[in-house]
Amino acid sequence: MISVVIIGSGNVAKHLIKAFLKIDNINLKQVYTRNLKDEALLKNSVSTTNDLSLIKQADVTIIAVNDDAISHISSKIKNSLVVHTSGSVEMNALKNPNNKGVFYLLQSFSKEKEINFSTIPICLEAEDNKDLLKLEKLASLLKGDIYYLSSLQRKKIHVAAVFVNNFTNHMYAIAHKICEDHNVPFNILQPLIIETSQKIANLTPKKAQTGPAIRNDEETIKNHLNLLTESQQELYLKITQSIQNHGKEL
Repeated sequence: MISVVIIGSGNVAKHLIKAFLKIDNINLKQVYTRNLKDEALLKNSVSTTNDLSLIKQADVTIIAVNDDAISHISSKIKNSLVVHTSGSVEMNALKNPNNKGVFYLLQSFSKEKEINFSTIPICLEAEDNKDLLKLEKLASLLKGDIYYLSSLQRKKIHVAAVFVNNFTNHMYAIAHKICEDHNVPFNILQPLIIETSQKIANLTPKKAQTGPAIRNDEETIKNHLNLLTESQQELYLKITQSIQNHGKEL
């Protein structure tokens, strides 16, 4: 049995709380939240507090809050092992007086979407091997693949994740707007989206690249630009140039 305290009640925290409560070998001792609505929802299933001075002792204390709040909140916690869940924040940003670590879940978390933790890469970092073993034990109970990354490696992979997730989703949003403006259902693009994501499981992204930019199809590019708004044109041109330059570099 491994005991855990979670600090926070945002998307990552809520999914962890839900998962931990279902695992017999995890004792979720407490959740800290300043959100009174969240506290009311959680209190029937787990002990809650809105006072950092009342945090219970646990094997692992997980801080799952906004990046900017990690240093301040960690400085108030005196538990034996305190970890954060951020991809872009160094382990040393933790200001607790005792041992530090990172428990980073490389996935996009939305309140409305169920999460299968067994499919999520879990990136671990700790100051010493004993603490790393604790985090390994906790991660293994979630059944996700475990990776051992330094703070620098984790920062780099977080940037890569922004490209494949946040930036890609923004492209979906633009495509959705184009479809909406011309009375075409966005669902018409779903098979293409799925095919593209599945293709890179077997091909490198370079080999999977198709379209007018990689073909240097100038006439098609011009026709596309005539159909777009000014801001869309600017983005289209920058991405087209990036695709062409990337092809040359590789």
